[in-house]
Amino acid sequence: MARYTGPRCRLCRREGCKLFLKGDKCYSDKCAFEKRSYVPGEHGQGRIKVSDYGIRLREKQRVRRMYGLQEAQFRKYFDKADRQKGVTGTNLLVLLERRFDNVVYRLGFAESRAQARQLVLHGHFSINGRKVNSPSFLVRQGDKIEVREKSKTILPIRQALGAVARRGIPEWLELDDDKMQGRVKAMPEREHITMPIQEQLIVEFYS
Repeated sequence: MARYTGPRCRLCRREGCKLFLKGDKCYSDKCAFEKRSYVPGEHGQGRIKVSDYGIRLREKQRVRRMYGLQEAQFRKYFDKADRQKGVTGTNLLVLLERRFDNVVYRLGFAESRAQARQLVLHGHFSINGRKVNSPSFLVRQGDKIEVREKSKTILPIRQALGAVARRGIPEWLELDDDKMQGRVKAMPEREHITMPIQEQLIVEFYS
């Protein structure tokens, strides 16, 4: 499946909740979901009956779009989570949270996951002193993430750090905004993920 290049606000409206794909705009009055919270399209405001399959499909699509993954990528994460010990749904969310692009976003170095992914691909960050340009890299406890010296003057990173207080930093991460570096204090747990996700529906979808 090709990468989605259409209007991102349309995805929020389709999934019925804010996915925070547009950075600052999602927190402002200009947010399209605040103006038109119904499904886009000619029949968006009509009464739509959703089947059990449709409910599970929408939950899977919501989480996949939230983290900016294609279907094949998302399925690989699910298969990996299913092979691990513990609850499959929780394992899936933990794996998604550990992605390097997500950690960069969570630390406040980017205004959205899409922007974080681009910054990572361009090599603006390092882990434990080593440049990493793979958005899918999985961080571990104790890893130190920092903006590379030559990238500390980049405007998008500075603007994102200036607004980090509004979004907050998860408990499992630690940020030193003066030094432009963060640290993974612990592995993410289910209670650290505050978005309204029903991961059991995703497990049922793939089952």
